[in-house]
Amino acid sequence: MAQSEQEILQGLAEIVNEETGVDAADVQLDKSFTEDLDIDSLSMMTIVVNAEEKFGVRIPDDDVKNLTTVGDAVKYIQNAQD
Repeated sequence: MAQSEQEILQGLAEIVNEETGVDAADVQLDKSFTEDLDIDSLSMMTIVVNAEEKFGVRIPDDDVKNLTTVGDAVKYIQNAQD
């Protein structure tokens, strides 16, 4: 069953927090992974793998580079679940 934007955001925030120590409350839709949250490419790949497992979606490497903001990732996961 597809999850709501808020549920995905919350789950993604937990994953980011576990991987990077960034406060889950700071993980907002308009935040850039690299600019605002200071997430490097290695951490980003771990976040993607964990998100794939958590949300039951596949995120190809070619698509990861297009996920610049938290909102991009949430939308991608939402669309992949439909």
